[in-house]
Amino acid sequence: MGKHKIKKKTTTLEINLVKMKDMEFDDSLFIPMKTDTLADHILSTEGGLFPGTNTIVIGDPGVGKSTVLLEWIANLQKQGKRCLFVSGEMNEIDMYGYAKRFPKFGELPILFLANYNNTKLVIEKTFEEGFHCVMVDSWAEVIGAVKEENGWTRGQAEKWLLTLMDKHNKAHNKEKLHTSFLCVQQMTKGGEFAGSNRIKHMTTAMIELRFDGPGVDALRFMEYSKNRRGGLQDKIYFSLNRGEVVDYSFEVIN
Repeated sequence: MGKHKIKKKTTTLEINLVKMKDMEFDDSLFIPMKTDTLADHILSTEGGLFPGTNTIVIGDPGVGKSTVLLEWIANLQKQGKRCLFVSGEMNEIDMYGYAKRFPKFGELPILFLANYNNTKLVIEKTFEEGFHCVMVDSWAEVIGAVKEENGWTRGQAEKWLLTLMDKHNKAHNKEKLHTSFLCVQQMTKGGEFAGSNRIKHMTTAMIELRFDGPGVDALRFMEYSKNRRGGLQDKIYFSLNRGEVVDYSFEVIN
């Protein structure tokens, strides 16, 4: 039998190296959005949440992750920012009770994922409208739903969401807004971040909300374990006892 040559298919790969001195961005990208809380002091060196950034929030069960973030985006919306709450863990009845304690939450537009069968398309279509800030509660719920509905692996679902966030970070939406994302993520039994290293590496910051000790009287605090826009040295204590607002302080008051 004669020998046959096998033709190898080649792919042309174009690589563009970038120099920052050759790039231009709108000045608005570098003006932080103020949450009007003491937390602005640790969100960034300049004070506030920057457009086009992604923040992962982890914390102890019941410490108040959702409450803290909802207050941030409710305050941003009050200032005229377009904000969205994507809820994968609460339904309308749960949220109604929540809003009775914190009335400002009642003004937020909410996407209840439990009401839909195609999480991927619903989220893509909603994000396309354009928002200054989107809160996702939780990352695990969104990834789990997309994975199951599309027969994907967890890695494929995570890559889809990270790519989608990057798209809107860069203002590829109807309003041309550089969207910032605040994503609640679950923890392992050991109290550590639950998720791939890809999530860690592709986010701007990671905030941890913790109880400062055991028991029902333990104080709550927040601090950064990663922050490309600010420092890691500050720890802010907060309380949810008053209702309606989150109370903050830099120091422990006995």
